[in-house]
Formats: sequence, C-alpha cells, structure tokens
Amino acid sequence: MNLTLFDLDGTLIASDSDHAFGGFMVDIGWADGDHWKQRNDEFFAQYQAGVLDLDAYIDFATQVWRNRPLADALAARERFMVEVMSPMLRDNARALVRQHQDAGDLVAIVTATNEFVTTPIAAAFEVEHLIAVQLQRDAKGAYTGAVQGVPSFQAGKISRVHDWLASLGRQWSDFERVTFYSDSMNDLPLLDLVSHPVATNPTPALAELAAARGWPLLKLFA
Repeated sequence: MNLTLFDLDGTLIASDSDHAFGGFMVDIGWADGDHWKQRNDEFFAQYQAGVLDLDAYIDFATQVWRNRPLADALAARERFMVEVMSPMLRDNARALVRQHQDAGDLVAIVTATNEFVTTPIAAAFEVEHLIAVQLQRDAKGAYTGAVQGVPSFQAGKISRVHDWLASLGRQWSDFERVTFYSDSMNDLPLLDLVSHPVATNPTPALAELAAARGWPLLKLFA
C-alpha cells in the first residue's frame, strides 16, 4: 500500500479556508467588520511569510463563534460550506483524490486549519482521515480558544502523521511510496521527508525550490 497526503488550503482548494471562514464571520455580522478583517488579514500574511503565531491566531479566529451556542456555530458552518466552500471544490481536485483512493492508497488531508472549519471540507472530498489542528475543550465540552496537543503546522505535521499512523497500527516504513501534495513553504519539513513531494499550485518560493530539486509541479488552479 502507498500513503498519500494532501495539504488543503491552496492545494485542494483555491483559497485558505481558515481565512475565508473569518471573512464569512464578518459577512454574517458575527465579527466587527473592518477591524476584525484587518486582524484576520494580518494573521494570514504572517502565515504566508512562515511566521504565524498559531496559538494567538487560534484564540483570535475562534473567539467570534466559540462563545455562541454550538448549534448556532454549526449552522453558520453549514452556511459557509454551501455559500463559500462548495463553489471552490473543483472537479480536478476531487478526481486527484479519487485517483489515489481508487489505487488503494491510504489517503489523508493534513492541514494547519482547525478541525471545526475543515471537518466538513474533508467530508466533501470523501476523505475519511483528517489531520487538522485540534481545538481544546473544557470539562463541559466548550471550546476554549487554545490548541489541543501538537498542532499540524510546519514540522508538527510530521509528528501528527506519525501519531495517526500509529493509531492505525501502521508506521512510515510500511509504505513503499509516500506522496505529499502541498502549495506552501510552511510544509517544507513534510515535503522533505516523503519519497514523492509534489509542489501543487505552489507559491513562488516553493515553485523555485521545487524546480531546483527536481520535484514535480502540479497546477490544479489557474
């Protein structure tokens, strides 16, 4: 069996779902318009530059919905999927995922976006295994705004993939071929580790590095 891993934002979808969800919170009136959008954009710029303070971002990004009734937050997420995310789900991205599934690969989405935002997106791609940033909950089950455990961000993706494989009774060496599709230099630790890295819709920096290293480049989006 082969192992195939997909980054999500910018790789399988032509957007950043975390940033888009923040924008949606502004659109539906849950976040304070210009000020909140400015902070959201600042955090996104940090992510693109590889210097994101993930703990600070998770606290910021979840505060707008985590203190509302969970039913209301879930309803807003469903609207987000219908109104924002569904139009971004491209047939060629779905086909790429299905190609690996049909070949019998073990497939997972490995993303630095939190589990609340990405769970329905993984389901839309019909991917069973999602490795996302886990959100801490208190004794009553309420989200606290903190990260639970190791975040699936930068080198943390490696740790989380190893832990996930162990939970399945598997390990890295079980697989003849390990492929990882990503658009971002933030994923360089995992791209370096796999046997078959694929720079997918890459940022200019990743495209330059991939060309220098002879990695394949894939464009799913114009």
